[in-house]
Amino acid sequence: MKDSVLIIDDDEILASMVAEYLQGHGLEVEHAAHPMRGLALLKTRRFDVVVLDVMLPEIDGFEMVSRIRANSDIPILMLTARGEETDRIVGLELGADDYLPKPFNPRELLARLRALMRRQRRAVTAGATVLRVGSLEIDLSLRRVRLDGVERQLTAYQFDLLVALAQNRGRVMSRDELMQSVRGAGLEPFDRSIDVHISRIRSAVEDDPKNPVRILTLRGVGYLFASGDS
Repeated sequence: MKDSVLIIDDDEILASMVAEYLQGHGLEVEHAAHPMRGLALLKTRRFDVVVLDVMLPEIDGFEMVSRIRANSDIPILMLTARGEETDRIVGLELGADDYLPKPFNPRELLARLRALMRRQRRAVTAGATVLRVGSLEIDLSLRRVRLDGVERQLTAYQFDLLVALAQNRGRVMSRDELMQSVRGAGLEPFDRSIDVHISRIRSAVEDDPKNPVRILTLRGVGYLFASGDS
């Protein structure tokens, strides 16, 4: 079965060109020019990843992320205007997994989509399937996180960042190392996406996200995962 992509973008010319490129590389593509059509398709069909434009009629991309996340953890890649860093940060905070500024190279889009889909379906092939660190439980096979027995919500991308940190407990990981571990590529200059994702992870796994004890920041160096339980 082919991997399937849902493109939600009212720019029909761009969407058609992107769809043709992705289909030429073995992906199945569906396009929705209106956000309500995209939401309807997500309810009735199975997709592996969503490509979502920020600028949409009636319902913008940010509201779309919130609506999709209410029912699904499907990977979401947002298309943003070049230079609009605020759009990228807001999208990530709402639950998007990755972003790509317009105009973009279709080859880069394809690579990012494949990386998102690989992470979503990656199976645990060796070792323990559950990581337990104090009261925090990370189920690698079911891709679920529980704190004190209560399930916490993370996007697929954030889950993989948490796993990378937990598997390197006690070792400082730089931002570039973390991005390499989950995306296969380092950070671009001034890219703040990793910090936004870490903030969201802290909201899920810290008792007090403003005073974290599990995921610590070492300024100018990176992040350190600690148990947070005495």
